[in-house]
Amino acid sequence: MYFLRTEEPGAHVVTIREQQRAVKMFRPNKFLTQCILLFAFCARSLAANWQATVTREPAGNFPELRPLRASYHFGWSGLTAATAEVHFTKPSKDIFQFDGTGRTIGLVRVLWKLDVDHRAAASAETLHPIETQQTESYRWKKIVTHLAFTSNGVTRTRTESQGSTVDTKTRPFSFPDLFDLHSAALYLRSQPLRDRSVYRVVVYPATNAYLATITVIGREKISVHAGAYNAIKLDLQLKRVGNHLELEPHRKFRRATIWVSDDADRLLLRIEAQIFVGTVWAELQSVHFDNPK
Repeated sequence: MYFLRTEEPGAHVVTIREQQRAVKMFRPNKFLTQCILLFAFCARSLAANWQATVTREPAGNFPELRPLRASYHFGWSGLTAATAEVHFTKPSKDIFQFDGTGRTIGLVRVLWKLDVDHRAAASAETLHPIETQQTESYRWKKIVTHLAFTSNGVTRTRTESQGSTVDTKTRPFSFPDLFDLHSAALYLRSQPLRDRSVYRVVVYPATNAYLATITVIGREKISVHAGAYNAIKLDLQLKRVGNHLELEPHRKFRRATIWVSDDADRLLLRIEAQIFVGTVWAELQSVHFDNPK
């Protein structure tokens, strides 16, 4: 059996067997499946590659942070937009606790009212997080976020209240040795922080996980409202970790520069962050230790 192609000069007879052979050589469905499998393999390989770069060293032997009270101002372009008070304690021999309150002030509060209460507990031995509770009170709604950490991940419970409407959602996220903001800061300050050293940790601050890459740029002097300090200068970059552990760009955050005191306390002195609205900053205003040296 055959058919005659006459649309071009020099007609050519194509048999049914030749047609079947051509179809057998090119199977669109099989080809597409192979492409999908190859893409999935590459995606898994890339995911495995970035996970292999995460810092796995245990907590360092740098002296632990002394209990203290500190105040910070936050703002952008010279405008102070918010204040915060923090209290760091060690209520028992095996737990570090962080309590913080913050609020918008001045003109910013007229436009955007926000009060925040934050409490976090971390293991004094491993510096890994145990539990975090954050309450955000806006003009018309309240959001309560609770994070319960294990060695295998975190369970997030988030309740949003607006008038008589209450919506609670629970979401697990699996990744070994996650940090929250409090424990990540404790872990990093415990490390040697030598010039040009790089640390990569996965942080779950509230609703999503992020790969934080911290690079020690060097040492310099810096003056903040609380005083003049010899400081360690750090660069911070963030990538969002997706549901399938793929890395995604952070849509609102570009990068940040952080200064911590180059002494036995390693206090957070100042942060300058490049975000979608420009440069925002936080600066230490005062610090008082519960047990002065």
